[in-house]
Amino acid sequence: MLFLKTTSSSKAPGIYEVDIAAKPPGKTFGVFLATNPDHAPQALLDQLTALGFENVYSSSYLHKDGCQVLDLHFQKDGTDIFKGWKSEECVKNLADITALFAQHGITITPRVMTMAEAYA
Repeated sequence: MLFLKTTSSSKAPGIYEVDIAAKPPGKTFGVFLATNPDHAPQALLDQLTALGFENVYSSSYLHKDGCQVLDLHFQKDGTDIFKGWKSEECVKNLADITALFAQHGITITPRVMTMAEAYA
């Protein structure tokens, strides 16, 4: 679940927060979204699926300010060991993700999770 301070501001219509993150060592990234379930960003979700990302987690909760939030996690299998991304896949997939979110007015900053975050 992404940490949301408030649901009164959003990154784009239907999107409260976006996190592009990888577990250490940081070559295979997941897409984590906190969305408004009543106004889902369906075009973005469809485009993400078209890029080969699969929705692997979905959970709804009530934010402390009273709004409903839908947490979505997407991942894409690679061809490296344990379905991870090889270096060239990482470069291409991050470029695709960056371009997709830019089309929707969102600037992303991919990051590698801390060990505590990754295995909590």
